[in-house]
Amino acid sequence: MRLTPRLFLAALGLFTLCTLVRAHAPATDMFGAAQKFLGALNPEQTKQATYVLTDEERENWFFTPVPRHGLSLKQLNDAQRALGIALLRTGLGQRGNVRAAAIMSLESILKELEKDTPPGRRDPINYFVTIFGTPSEKASWGWRFEGHHLSFNFTVIDGSHVFFAPAFMGTNPAEVLAGPRKGERVLGEEEDLGLALINSLDETQRAVAIFTTEAPKEIITSNKHRVDPLSPVGISSAQLTPAQREKLVALVKVYLGRGRDEIADANFAAINRAGLEKLTFAWAGALTRGKAVYYRIQGPTFLIEFDNSQNNANHAHTVFRDFKGDFGHDALAEHYAKAHKK
Repeated sequence: MRLTPRLFLAALGLFTLCTLVRAHAPATDMFGAAQKFLGALNPEQTKQATYVLTDEERENWFFTPVPRHGLSLKQLNDAQRALGIALLRTGLGQRGNVRAAAIMSLESILKELEKDTPPGRRDPINYFVTIFGTPSEKASWGWRFEGHHLSFNFTVIDGSHVFFAPAFMGTNPAEVLAGPRKGERVLGEEEDLGLALINSLDETQRAVAIFTTEAPKEIITSNKHRVDPLSPVGISSAQLTPAQREKLVALVKVYLGRGRDEIADANFAAINRAGLEKLTFAWAGALTRGKAVYYRIQGPTFLIEFDNSQNNANHAHTVFRDFKGDFGHDALAEHYAKAHKK
């Protein structure tokens, strides 16, 4: 039986429901999956899929349906495509896998809504796998899985430590309004928990948390290669009640939980070391679902953004950024500095 795009996405979704806990570290699994993926490609495909680790393309990320470099799943046969998805699974946890599969499948809905105009713009398997450097158990390398509304950027340092940023997910529509999937909200948890937190604040707290009554039209950091902390607006964790702080930490963990458990745990440990009391929560826009909303959570080491304002507040964008760990930038710089001294 041929693995059609619909069956392919269904199989991906099914896998996420029965994922088993792995004994290996993420870097080990990524190395093995990348080797298998590259080993299944012909020379021309390998050329398309690979870049040196220091190539500028590694930070050339975006989340709209623009022309991309790398190797598209659309260009692969069924076996090769399965190996590309197997690589993706080594980096994502159950939450990430479920959301990724659903986001890819939304391309079929957009294709119907837009009557396939222009032809081929929406395609649930037009997602690209790109390898940077040579996959290794000891050296540093990276890889990316990207297409419309998905961009996962992994960097493996010295074959062991894994960075997972920038990590972007978006949905259009944010809520499916008609058809068999009516009511589906792929990023509904992110929106609902944000609304629950802002609405749990009292009047005084809310006055601090809300920095403008109009939501921006896009996440503020867009697809910048590098980001610094945004303006220090919003309410600090120290100004919240214990119950409100629990809501804030739970919301942070939703974003971290898109990655595999080991990666999510390492990211949260870094955030915790930097000080949970230093987290800030900033809000813009309405206080009810169905209207334009934006929020961001910021700590000393990271930034999370959520925006649902486009298409009559039915088109959501979310991102996790690591100030030092985006593309493993600082860790790679330190690695190269040590290597140069040797």
